[in-house]
This record gives sequence, C-alpha cells and structure tokens, in this order.
Amino acid sequence: MRKRYLIEVAPNDQMIVFCPKSLIKDKAIKRIAFGSKSMAVDFYPHPDRNDRIVISNGIQKVLLFPNLHLPLHAFIENEVLTIGPLVGIFTSGFTSTLVQPIGERTLFFSKLLSVNKPVGALTFVFGEQHIDWEQGIIEGYFIHQSKWLKYKVPFPNVIYDRLPNRRSENNPKLKKVKERLQKEYLIPWYNPGFFNKLDIYERLLQVSSVENYLPETHPFISFSHIETMLSKYGHVYMKPKNGSLGLGIHQIIFDKRTNDYYCRYQEKDDVNRLRKFPSLEKLFEIVFASQPLDRMVVQQGIHLLRIDQRAVDFRVHTNKDEDGNWRVSAIAAKVSGAGSVTTHKRSGGEIKTMEEIFSKELSQEYTKKLEDAALQLSEALELNTEGIIGEIGFDLGIDRNGDVWLFEANSKPGRSIFSHPDLRAFDLLTRKLSIAFAVYLAEKALLHPEELYK
Repeated sequence: MRKRYLIEVAPNDQMIVFCPKSLIKDKAIKRIAFGSKSMAVDFYPHPDRNDRIVISNGIQKVLLFPNLHLPLHAFIENEVLTIGPLVGIFTSGFTSTLVQPIGERTLFFSKLLSVNKPVGALTFVFGEQHIDWEQGIIEGYFIHQSKWLKYKVPFPNVIYDRLPNRRSENNPKLKKVKERLQKEYLIPWYNPGFFNKLDIYERLLQVSSVENYLPETHPFISFSHIETMLSKYGHVYMKPKNGSLGLGIHQIIFDKRTNDYYCRYQEKDDVNRLRKFPSLEKLFEIVFASQPLDRMVVQQGIHLLRIDQRAVDFRVHTNKDEDGNWRVSAIAAKVSGAGSVTTHKRSGGEIKTMEEIFSKELSQEYTKKLEDAALQLSEALELNTEGIIGEIGFDLGIDRNGDVWLFEANSKPGRSIFSHPDLRAFDLLTRKLSIAFAVYLAEKALLHPEELYK
C-alpha cells in the first residue's frame, strides 16, 4: 500500500519544505507541486516526524493548497515532489446555493467526496463555469466537516467524469472543456461517456472469450427479421439504443399455438401492460406508433431463472482499484415486479442479496459465474473502447441451464441496489475504488505517462 503523509501548514513564509527522511533520502528534489501548480523550494528532512510533510503559509498560497488536514500521497519524479493527488469530478447542473450545490445529486457527490480521507486524495466537484483558463485555476466545491466549501485550486491531476446524461455529454461547450483539458493539459480523464447498446454489442462480438455471453442483438431492420427471431427464440426485446433505467423496453412474445402476438411494456404513468395482437404489424402500428424504430435494437429473449414465477436478473458492479486491476465490487439480484418487462424498482422490482433468494450452494455457484463473466467482460470492454474506463455496471442474466448472459453494460451505473441495507458496505467500497483508481492514474501520469497514452 502506498504511504500517505499528513500535510501540515506552518505559520511562516519561508520557501522551505520539511519531509520525512525516508521520503527524500538520496533524492535530488528542487520543486514542490500540487495539481498543475509547482514552485522551487528548499527541502530538509523533518527532525523527528516520519508521517508528515510541512509546508509554509507562503507555499500554501502559491500552490493554492486547501488545508483540509487530510493524509495525502507524495510522488517524486524529475526532481519534483507532488502532493495529492488533486482529483476533479466534472459534472453539470449546479445551483446557486452551498446547501445543495448540485441540486438533487448533492447527496451522491457528498458521499463520493467523503472517501477522501481513507483513500488519500483531495477531491472536488466542478463544472465548466468554474474554470478560469487564463489563470489556470478552478473554483471547486469541497466537503469539509460535512459542509460544502468553495476553494480556488489549480487544474487537477486527474478528472472523473460524472456528467449526468447524454444531453450534457453532447453539449458542445462541455465537449470543448473535456477536449482542452485532455489534449492541452494532458490530464487523464476517466469514465468518458455513456455506452451505446449496439455499439457495445458489436465491439464485444469481436472478442472470442466473451461472445458466449452475448444474446443475439441487431438494429431494427424489418418485421420479417423480428418474425425470424421470434420463431427461433419465442420472445424478443425491443430496446432504445441509448436508453437507460429500463425506459422504453418492450417484450414481444409469439404464441405458436394460437399464432397471437403479445407485447409487455410500461406506459408513461408507470403502469405495466400486457396486450394481445393478431399480427406483428398491428402490434407495431399501435404500440410503436410514435417511436422512431431506427433508434431501436432487437435482442434475443432469454428464459431467465425465476423465483415465485418472477424473473430474476443481476446487477454486477466492477471497478478498477488502486493498482489498476478490475475487481467485482458489488452483486445484487433484481426480482421483477408482477407483469413487468424489467426488474427495475420503478416497475415493481425488488432488490435482493444472493443469499436471500438462493441456497448457500447455489448462491456461491451463481456468484462465481457472475464474477467471472463480469471480469472477462470488463477486460474486453476496456480493450475495445476508447478512453479510460474506471467502473462498469453490468445487467446480467442466468438462464434455466445456468448460462450467463449480458443484457447491458453501463459506464455510469445507477446506485439503486445500494438502498438494500445489506448492500450498503458495497456502496462504500464502490465509492472508495472509484477515487482510489484516480490515485493510480495520477501516479501513472506523473511517473509513467507513456503507459497511459500508448
């Protein structure tokens, strides 16, 4: 584990830094850096403390270092000692109040920033309006002693993308910010964008080690193509290519005995519907009248495991850790609501732990299968997707034969599973890992940038 040091600010203006002897032993160090700011100083071994780095008020002011009394990491490269890392979380939707600076998402960000101390990073939230390009500073939102505070800080060592939706992600102004900070300032930027279902499927299809997890998936082509898939699988799902939260998903079922077609979906008022039609054309004419079919994908239906006649699927979170390795950080079962096309809570679904719905033996068997699949899929996605990915939320299913299937991969996974009291420890773990990965990226960018940008 990397050693961390308490950064202490002494009440003087001397350009001197006191460091633990073990940190600076046999090293030529001439500058100290914090984020994008650095300055020349003199270094001396601390006379009696091996757990802290002492800087002066004068150094603090030049570096724009907010003294929040946190233990931080120290990296030495090219005669520069960097303290931090300073991690910026980029988002939108700010308000004018410090009580709820990011509106309804304030609680999520306050929880995310609360892992600063155990991880050893100085993390803040910012938007494009908080950047002063001329001065090279950002007015960031920090949490200290459960209160939101604003500090002017240098540009960060690493940026974690938490834009809330595709609309903000495609905003030209926000795209420009991302481009500038990555290209002009070479700041590593992780979790860069939302996934497109069809694009992800096509990328994973090229990786032989994971193709057995992929249900047959196509863009909408024609009614006859859906007919072919229905005769093959009995039921299919129609999904928006860029959908999320289970919105817009329709299950189409063909009854071979009666030649009737059924469509299960959720209406805008959150009511689950199951409707019967004499033909596929009639079904589309009524159910999809106002929907652009060129934005839909058709996916093979899977006969999932069922508990009390209700379908079960699984949310599996994976995160990159402080060593840059993929880890499974949470698994939850999701049991569908009565008559629902999805297992989402909004549709009457319930979140359960594996142990709640399976015997000990089955729970262990299914957990192992889900973990193996999620780790293989994470590595395959990382190799076949642009940008740096730090976390993924997978929606996986297990069929009646015990085979695992991938339904969706989410680059900015929702956190509804953590409302279950037995999963709250995993909520904390996922947050810790998402910032611990920033420490790993900062170290790579400072010590081995060629490995990040190869």
